Amino acid sequence: MPRTTLKDVGARVGVSAKTVSNVVNGTGWVTDEVADRVRAAMAELGYRPNLAARQLRSGRSGMIALALPQLAQPYFAELASQLVRAAHERGITVLIQQTDSDVEAERRILSGIGAPAVDGLIMSPLTLGPADLYARTDPTPLLLLGEQAGASPYPHVAVDNTAAGQAATEHLLGLGRRRVAALGAMESEPRRAADLRLTGYRRGLEAAGLELDERLVLPVVDYQRADGAAAARQLLESDVRPDAIFAFSDLLALGAMHELLVAGVRVPEDIAVIGFDDIEESRYSTPSLSSVSPDTSSLARTAVELLLADPPVPGNHTVDFTIVERASTRRAET
Repeated sequence: MPRTTLKDVGARVGVSAKTVSNVVNGTGWVTDEVADRVRAAMAELGYRPNLAARQLRSGRSGMIALALPQLAQPYFAELASQLVRAAHERGITVLIQQTDSDVEAERRILSGIGAPAVDGLIMSPLTLGPADLYARTDPTPLLLLGEQAGASPYPHVAVDNTAAGQAATEHLLGLGRRRVAALGAMESEPRRAADLRLTGYRRGLEAAGLELDERLVLPVVDYQRADGAAAARQLLESDVRPDAIFAFSDLLALGAMHELLVAGVRVPEDIAVIGFDDIEESRYSTPSLSSVSPDTSSLARTAVELLLADPPVPGNHTVDFTIVERASTRRAET
């Protein structure tokens, strides 16, 4: 069966092959109505772009790679969705890889060994340090997400974790809480984001004139629900009782809330809880979970734009965040 061409699609719609090419490649100016008709005709005729020919003509593949630690974690899954959407708006296909936070996997992806030809790589490394980044020889454009331990020669997009941690703590203090526990410190690598959120927590206490009680700083092994539940159980069994918890991820917060409620502790009446990431699940927990909400849509658009910029735009780029108040910290109405 002969391959469907740009000319075939154009003939079906009544436009030129050049117009169809503009729709396929996201170039030129085409009205939304014509673009929709072209896409419908492509689907009907089974048109598939000839990626090899496109790459020979333009020197670009029309594809980028995305490497994330854990796609099973809701935050990374939701972030991946936003990045795919932002790339699609530019006519770019995204190839997704999972690193499992494994240092050798991250180094392999960073080096480009065994990877298909792509126009760029967006990566959220948890184990790599500046030495790995400066030693990189692969010429593929690279953009980093998340918190990095030290400077790097590549563009980097993230939320300001220190400012966000302070804002979350101040939100709890603004409710009149004074014994705020920090749940999510990490004693082993990777720990950069945890350290910055902990710094923000400490700054929030200091700004309120409160002394840090180290007994209220709970380390965890990972940012999963079970870790949050275990930390909350440890708090309940200790001789210090908080009246609020700042959990460094929503999954930690959800696990902690579950443990509190099972133990008969009321949220937020006895202990208010706020998380970090604003994953969709936080809207539907009981009670619904307050959270630090990074602007992941802006993060995704910024990441794709910076990755494809020519020349590259190095340096650190931060995106906004908001505190989303829900039932887990909401004051009772009087």
